[in-house]
Amino acid sequence: MPSAPAVMLGHSNMKFLIKNYSYMSIFNNKLFHLHMFRKLEPQRGGKFVNKLSNRFNNKAFIASLISIIATVIVACLPTESFGIDGLTVVQQRIIAIFVFATLMWLTEAIPAWATSVCLICMLLFVTSDSALSFYSSGLEKSELLSYKVLMATFADPIIILFLGGFVLAIATTKSGLDVVMARYLLKPFGKKSEVVLLGFILITGLFSMFISNTATAAMMLTFLAPVFKALPADGKGRVALTLAIPLGANIGGIGTPIGTPPNMIALKYLNDPEGMNLNIGFGEWMMYMVPMTLILLVFGWWLLLKLFPFKQKTIELNIEGNIQHNWRTTVVIITFIVTILFWLLDKVTGVNANTVAMLPIAVFAATGVITAKDLQGVNWSVLWMVAGGFALGVALNESGLAENAIQSIPFDKWSPLVILIIAMLVCYAMSNFISNTATTALLVPVLAVVCKGMGDRLDSIGGVTTMLIAIAITASVSMCLPISTPPNAIAHSTGLVKQNEMLKVGIVIGIVGMVLGYFTLRLM
Repeated sequence: MPSAPAVMLGHSNMKFLIKNYSYMSIFNNKLFHLHMFRKLEPQRGGKFVNKLSNRFNNKAFIASLISIIATVIVACLPTESFGIDGLTVVQQRIIAIFVFATLMWLTEAIPAWATSVCLICMLLFVTSDSALSFYSSGLEKSELLSYKVLMATFADPIIILFLGGFVLAIATTKSGLDVVMARYLLKPFGKKSEVVLLGFILITGLFSMFISNTATAAMMLTFLAPVFKALPADGKGRVALTLAIPLGANIGGIGTPIGTPPNMIALKYLNDPEGMNLNIGFGEWMMYMVPMTLILLVFGWWLLLKLFPFKQKTIELNIEGNIQHNWRTTVVIITFIVTILFWLLDKVTGVNANTVAMLPIAVFAATGVITAKDLQGVNWSVLWMVAGGFALGVALNESGLAENAIQSIPFDKWSPLVILIIAMLVCYAMSNFISNTATTALLVPVLAVVCKGMGDRLDSIGGVTTMLIAIAITASVSMCLPISTPPNAIAHSTGLVKQNEMLKVGIVIGIVGMVLGYFTLRLM
């Protein structure tokens, strides 16, 4: 069972996961002693690691230097060179910071969350009404951004919603409820190999709707370790079962607003009372997204069976682990059920999903289910990552830059469908190489303004909802490479899956996911 500190792990660790099996031992010290892992041991602490570390540090330094130079150049260019009418000095600085964030997220010179922290800091020091005197002198206060609004991005209601999901996941793992649920949910699928594979995909997808996809993937892989020993080495069943984990974990997150950061970012702009104010509820999201998620998961099952058929007809799953029998576990179960019901019935109760997220935080804190030490297991890096994207969106909108840019680019003359297709393809390409959170944080604020400027013309593709949620879906189905998502990295680190096998599955799922997502959103 995953330990609490391991429940949430950031995207920046993915490349490390592929090369170092010791990460996996965090989750279960008994299960990951397969021969392919042992091969890596001689490399640890030796010249190979030092060389690799130096090479990475050199690349990171060069990438950082290029990003900083590009940012300074953009900040110092004449305002006329941007081709945006009425561009102000503050807006130009925001463009420079946007360039910095894009380059740093693309190159991953520093962790993605660190880039978010840096961009918030830069916005505060050079564009806010609390900026350095050198940067604020000679400017009207109305031109500067509110430092309070920028700082408030880390306490945005969506951040609280995410935090509530994290706390629920930690409590579920700590009590052993997750393992017991997995055991009983997989039991009805029997022992037939193909059906067990379907069960594994569906249960992984279900967990990923409410628990971090990284934690879900790590937990489910521990259940498979004994199965791998029983399956024939020359068969493809091992590959199918291993790929079932990232497939289920990545797709499953689409099903709920808290399933993955891109969903949160899209909802932030769709539900903003001062913006689009569409008031899309937790239950309403699930009503459309869960059926689509199930279709994609079943399609993924069919695809894995076609590409990697089982040689052995039966599989014996033996999931170890017990639930803790005490009053705190009862508190976790009741709180979990009540929270989910409140989320699903938000339109009936009148309490929005963000407010409901405070319920498990308060209950678990008051009852001692979650301690101060357990809070170290919260993935604060993801929260900072999301907050950085929100701060960037605030800067683009509050400064008037986004509106000026849209007026200078004739988006209203473009076909909405063309804009949607281009946006999805760009998102797909970027999300396969960098964090899907970073990709969404870059694209959604810009598209939100584009959508606002196009008005009723978006009705032909299903409205603004289609545009923004399509980006969230695309980010989640981008799973071609080991570095695309943490679950991919975890699966690849077993040594059972080749990169070309992952690429094959990822491309097909990506195309089908984008097409299915579009038609689902037209209904929505």
